Amino acid sequence: MKKRVIAALVAVTLAGTLTACGGGGAGASNETGTAKTTAAGSGSEDTMLGSESAAVHLKAGTTTAPEGHYVKGLQEMQKLLEEYSHGEMTIDIYPNSQLGNERDMMENVGMGVQEMCLISTGPIPNFVPDFAVLDLPYLFEDARQAYKVLDGEVGASLLEELEGQGIKGVGFWENGFREVTNDKKEIVAPEDLKGMKIRTMENNVHMATYKELGATATPMAWSEIFTALQQGTVDGQENPIAIIESAKVYEVQKYVSMIDLFYSPCVLMIAQSTYDSFTDAQKEAFDKAAEEAKTYQREYSAGYTDEAVQKMKDAGVTVTDVDKAQWKEAAAGVYDELDTLGLNKELVEKIQACK
Repeated sequence: MKKRVIAALVAVTLAGTLTACGGGGAGASNETGTAKTTAAGSGSEDTMLGSESAAVHLKAGTTTAPEGHYVKGLQEMQKLLEEYSHGEMTIDIYPNSQLGNERDMMENVGMGVQEMCLISTGPIPNFVPDFAVLDLPYLFEDARQAYKVLDGEVGASLLEELEGQGIKGVGFWENGFREVTNDKKEIVAPEDLKGMKIRTMENNVHMATYKELGATATPMAWSEIFTALQQGTVDGQENPIAIIESAKVYEVQKYVSMIDLFYSPCVLMIAQSTYDSFTDAQKEAFDKAAEEAKTYQREYSAGYTDEAVQKMKDAGVTVTDVDKAQWKEAAAGVYDELDTLGLNKELVEKIQACK
């Protein structure tokens, strides 16, 4: 309780003021104020902060860089929300962990002291255990299958579980397939990872998977990663290409292996109390903007990934394609640990049935 109170105080200070597969997902955030807060250090004020004349400003936090795919999606939603609400509503975007790390932001949204956040699924199993299923290696064959699951009944049931945390899950946006980087050697086969220290999210399934592959998984907050890489605390890290490129990880890690180990969605969240405070017209505008921005952000992410890979190659980075069947076989032992990891077997089977 003490921790939650502290987190709430910090956020206030910062604020300054599941059947089967089919179906479509719907996007389903309210700081009402007269002043427009500056998103310090986040890039151009014009691109991060919404229309000054809007009556409803929704503060949305994320950990990624202003140039990243999370922020691009939020900017599209900002534009659409202003259009569909006839200028009444907007979003003020705070990138680069300005409102805290992902766990902090999720807690603060749940307590209603921050309106919105767009975060990876990494910390969510700490609050909603079923989300951990999404962290299994090679759970999805490709993005098409992932969208089918996440925009269908499975995804809807997961988002509904967030209600117990005071959060309305708006939808699953794109993070991407996670690749591994290092600055020691080219990683082609799973055995190349043996003995290497790889930074992972603070995520038991990811850690168990890297252990299965022979690496030493070192959980670490995103904000600590560059120091750890530079000081040799870890040999490498794993993230989607969009993160690796936009955060300039490739500048200190010259080997990137396209292992597609995990498909990593991100989740747009809004405080349930904020959403409940909207009028019916405001909810309609918010839902429509969120759904269209989700589609835009996924398409942007796919294109951005292709461009980022080429950019890294041009910068002298060794980008290695691998035999994914070999990696999938090497990681399969994690599925024998579902009980140990506390994962929902029925949910795993439902997802695997969605082809």
